Amino acid sequence: MPADPKGLTGASAVPRKNGELVFDAPWQSRAFGLAVGLAERGLFHWDEFRDRLIAAIAACPAEASGESPATAYYRQWLTALESLLRDKGLVSELDVDARAEQFASGRRDEVF
Repeated sequence: MPADPKGLTGASAVPRKNGELVFDAPWQSRAFGLAVGLAERGLFHWDEFRDRLIAAIAACPAEASGESPATAYYRQWLTALESLLRDKGLVSELDVDARAEQFASGRRDEVF
């Protein structure tokens, strides 16, 4: 993968430490991989995602969240991805809400 995955620079740059990607929790690496994989499969153009990520970061800066920088970043990442997938008709709001509830309740292994 390039030094700056898919052209993400500045505020949208993926968190790193000593050159390595930083994930505070497994869900963050899964969200990262999901976005990259779906773009590579052609379900959306990476620039569309990048633009939404930049907007999500501007709308809710990490400093305002009180979370670690990596956690805040990947919440913004997920916001951008969910928005893009909904707008493209690839998932519905109900799908996203149902899956989020499954994870929150610990029932995440159920068939989706």
